[in-house]
Amino acid sequence: MFSEMTQSGLVRPEYQQIDTWLKSQSIDDLKQASSEAETLFRKIGITFAVYGEGGDPERLIPFDVIPRVFSASEWNVLQRGVIQRAQALNAFIADVYGAARIVKEGIVPAEIIFNNEAYEPVMRDFMPPKNVYSHISGIDVIRTGEDGFYVLEDNCRTPSGVSYVLENRRMMSRLFPELFMNGDVAPVEYYPDILRQTMESVAPMNAADDGGIVSVILTPGHFNSAYYEHSFLADEMGIPLVEGSDLFVDGDKVYMRTTRGPQRVHVIYRRIDDAFLDPEQFNPSSMLGVPGLIRAYKAGGVTIINAPGTGVADDKAIYCFVEDMIRFYLSEEPVLKNVETFRCSEPSQLSHVLENLEHLVVKEVHGSGGYGMLIGPKSTADEREQYAQRLKAKPSAFIAQPTLSLSTCPTLVEEGVAERHVDFRPFVLTGDISQVTPGGLTRVALREGSLVVNSSQGGGVKDTWVLTE
Repeated sequence: MFSEMTQSGLVRPEYQQIDTWLKSQSIDDLKQASSEAETLFRKIGITFAVYGEGGDPERLIPFDVIPRVFSASEWNVLQRGVIQRAQALNAFIADVYGAARIVKEGIVPAEIIFNNEAYEPVMRDFMPPKNVYSHISGIDVIRTGEDGFYVLEDNCRTPSGVSYVLENRRMMSRLFPELFMNGDVAPVEYYPDILRQTMESVAPMNAADDGGIVSVILTPGHFNSAYYEHSFLADEMGIPLVEGSDLFVDGDKVYMRTTRGPQRVHVIYRRIDDAFLDPEQFNPSSMLGVPGLIRAYKAGGVTIINAPGTGVADDKAIYCFVEDMIRFYLSEEPVLKNVETFRCSEPSQLSHVLENLEHLVVKEVHGSGGYGMLIGPKSTADEREQYAQRLKAKPSAFIAQPTLSLSTCPTLVEEGVAERHVDFRPFVLTGDISQVTPGGLTRVALREGSLVVNSSQGGGVKDTWVLTE
């Protein structure tokens, strides 16, 4: 088990300040700060919904007061790696809705692209502004040892969690201002400004002729699990938060209803799934989207962030080929490697998975949130047998990976400070250029021994520090 804080019993240099600080704090002090943070978060309203569960659907994501730290050199590697990955994924999305060179070259099988439920035929032969499809990408990164970082998953549709990046830092600055006095922790508060600049950089041609670019965030409404983030980002960027009923299409342009009459909208950051985005094009019964939106988009009247159909690059079967994409599109070697992955659609790999279920983690290709997984070492014989039947019935719906021992960070738990497993999601913004805010979302598995960090499965979050030197 690799500890982010210590190696061979010695505190790593980037954690020296944290080590000194922890020694100056009693467990009661830390728990008091944690309780204060929970009270403040609840007053602010930072909650999320878990669908399908009884009782109160809103809850807090637990916040851990002990930060996770990256050195400047570690961050340089991560930043280069996730930008490279986002660029390759954007090139892949453009390719599969265009010439599909990567298929013709025999690098990625056609069936896992064109039979993918996230593939949207309406996007064929359409080039969005600047040829950018996934403007906001969340790349989930893990570390298992001293050999560096690995990518566990790519999120190219509507990755969430950045509101926690900003709110976690504000909370730490409020509770422990002394930790930031040296100015050696890179700031994260510029993310909303960079996001707005990114949105404006991909506005339709001649948008500025309307007297200024108008950007909005399109939300499905307050019942959505990430609604707090939608409203938070709109406030931080100073742009309207709208629902589908607030917008309409006229003459291949999108307008917002206001008390002063219709106002042209140029860029829409949508937080609505493809299926509900436009009832004319997708689900005709959707009440969440905007009729005619895709027509306006394809006519160049509005830019949608992220583009419809970007989910084709999220697929866990597609994940297996991202390193090949980097070589194919960028003519570079991957900075960050994939985790070893078995595609159950391949008969020989399926046989290996079935024979080694007790050692592997098996995931649904279209799954998310930590649901639908089999964690072999923690499963029973009956659970493995039932899962094996699912694998045999539809092998293409699953991939498998070795059970990874994610790196750990010191974390405040009921018994005191203990090591808990973590992962990390930096956010790549792509417009005129690609940028990464120096920080990201560190998720922590609060249950002892658990490898599942997802908030829907009991995980928490930490502030993430990137040191400036």
